[in-house]
Amino acid sequence: MNDWLFQGDFSPQPVDYRLVALSLLLAFLCGHLMAWLYAGTHGGMSYSRSFVKALVVMPVLVALVLMVLSNSLVSAFGLMAVLAIVRFRNVLRDTLDTSYLLAGIVLGMACGTQRFTTAIVGCSVLAVIFIYLWATSFGTRHTYDLILNLSWTRPLADLPELRAALERHGSRLHAAGQHASPAGGTELSYRVLMRDPARVEEMLGDLREVPGVARVHTIQAENESEA
Repeated sequence: MNDWLFQGDFSPQPVDYRLVALSLLLAFLCGHLMAWLYAGTHGGMSYSRSFVKALVVMPVLVALVLMVLSNSLVSAFGLMAVLAIVRFRNVLRDTLDTSYLLAGIVLGMACGTQRFTTAIVGCSVLAVIFIYLWATSFGTRHTYDLILNLSWTRPLADLPELRAALERHGSRLHAAGQHASPAGGTELSYRVLMRDPARVEEMLGDLREVPGVARVHTIQAENESEA
């Protein structure tokens, strides 16, 4: 049984299972680093947790693809044909869905080309990675708790007084918007990460006592990611 499992590549160029595992592990670590860098440096509004997960999985899938192809022109054309058929019949809008689909195609090719050891090791590694990404909610970024909107009727030079009141309750503040109000004054919008999320009402009460503050309301913010 062990001989069949660990020496089960019956293709013209069999691969040692230890080399397969090492290659996939290294690809996973490289993808993990790229995903961390992307999540830490992305500053736009289009952040996608699904895309971050795909950054972890794709290097592993590409490494597995190259092992299955192994300089085989026939296998390469077969992969192109399968991908073309899938792309023609399906429109995938989620990056992680594409990763699952590609995983199924590559594992099927590994079995079809009699690379059984590669298929078993690759499937095991991919399953562990997908479970890890799901169990840890990998890629989630929690940067703020709520969006605070208010009207400021005093001169903008007095804003430090307002900011000081906000900083008593928020550990991180970001001025998201500022524009003149048709009724006079300035409409302000802040993203706030609370020191204590249970003290939102206390913060609102303190803000209403600051001279120049009017029409204060908040919007609960979701995690800055796509589920």
